[in-house]
Amino acid sequence: MNTKISLKSINKLAIPALIAGIAEPLLSITDTAIIGNIDENATESLAAVGIVGAFISMLIWVFGQIRSAISSIVSQYLGANKLDEIKTLPAQAIAIVVFGSLLVLAISYPFAEQIFRFYNASGDILNYCITYFKIRIFGFPFSLFVFAVFGTFRGLQNTYYPMIIAIIGALLNIVLDIIFVYGIEGVLPAMNIEGAAYASVIAQITMAIIAVVLLLKKTSISLKIALPFHKEIPTLLGMIGNLFVRTIALNTALYFATAYATDYGAEYIAAYTIGINIWLLGAFMIDGYSSAGNILSGKLLGAKDYKTLVELSKKLFKYGIITGSIIALTGFIFHDFIGQIFTKEPEVLKQFNAVFWLVLLTQPISAITFIFDGMFKGMGKMKYLRNLLILSTGLVFIPTLLFFDYLDLKLTAIWIAFTLWILARGLPLVFKFRREFLPLIKND
Repeated sequence: MNTKISLKSINKLAIPALIAGIAEPLLSITDTAIIGNIDENATESLAAVGIVGAFISMLIWVFGQIRSAISSIVSQYLGANKLDEIKTLPAQAIAIVVFGSLLVLAISYPFAEQIFRFYNASGDILNYCITYFKIRIFGFPFSLFVFAVFGTFRGLQNTYYPMIIAIIGALLNIVLDIIFVYGIEGVLPAMNIEGAAYASVIAQITMAIIAVVLLLKKTSISLKIALPFHKEIPTLLGMIGNLFVRTIALNTALYFATAYATDYGAEYIAAYTIGINIWLLGAFMIDGYSSAGNILSGKLLGAKDYKTLVELSKKLFKYGIITGSIIALTGFIFHDFIGQIFTKEPEVLKQFNAVFWLVLLTQPISAITFIFDGMFKGMGKMKYLRNLLILSTGLVFIPTLLFFDYLDLKLTAIWIAFTLWILARGLPLVFKFRREFLPLIKND
């Protein structure tokens, strides 16, 4: 079997996935932009949104790996023409991840103060963190449910419905953010940071409801939990376990970055919050091609079509470099305007502008890393991804941060560490992929 991989076929998956991917950081970016422009304690509130956002992102990334695991298994069964054998798996997987998310909510809610003290938050920033978190955390189970449904759709080679769900959620969040944060004179008082949290939760619940309707109406997948457990559940749990450990390593890097930025002062953590949200937006824009790689590589591996798999990797490499460079160039051209979208505070803008060039420099590098990361997830090679990220964090990110922090480079130290960390994650994936699959083509 040899499937033709064209730009059109890649974009048919990548563009809807790109739009869907943007929705997740857009929730945080909307909160950041709107909170950064309130009249009362804007810098402290912006800092709190950044700290809580880092923690909730960590939770979503750790548990949201269910999306990649489900997508990998479903797409490989699809490629092998055995889809009927996998129909009971998604409901069981979704039930497992939702139960886990409720457990996390129950454990983390009472310890909000201790969690954010651990991030070096104190005073007004700590109080805002607790207020914002104790509302936003209730959206966490709904987010994970949506991630699991997205994984099922991706495995079925469908990124259109996740895009529709994500667009509705993002637009609803923006509208509710403006209404709840700033209020409506004579109708609804301004709720400030609490309003941003409520807007996010309502958007996440809405996305979950739409996801249920589309999954049941548009696919043959049932959400009815049937026993016994599917034979692929141990494989799925193994993938999730490896991705869980991997994501802990990833969030160790994010924790160190957030904790150091918080320790430098309110203007530094506020500037870091803007920078990390823009970096994540770029990463999720690249995620369109990463998702296409994830979806197609699983299917091609299941079909043992190694020649097309290598062709796919070459095309995605090229598209990733082009997309990452366009994002970086756009950022350089509009850098003054971008900063002022989020805040008018001169000290925050000063710190942000000092490091924004580094944030942009990572975009083409991130593109290659995320694309090959997606392909390896699609092929089910979670153990290698786990080991690589542990080594990249322990041997590259943390030592780099400590060294440049010692030189008192502050936010520059953080972004140098991020840049080298992304390189250390990406290059080995490219080399390993070529070493493993080029010989298979020659053998054929």
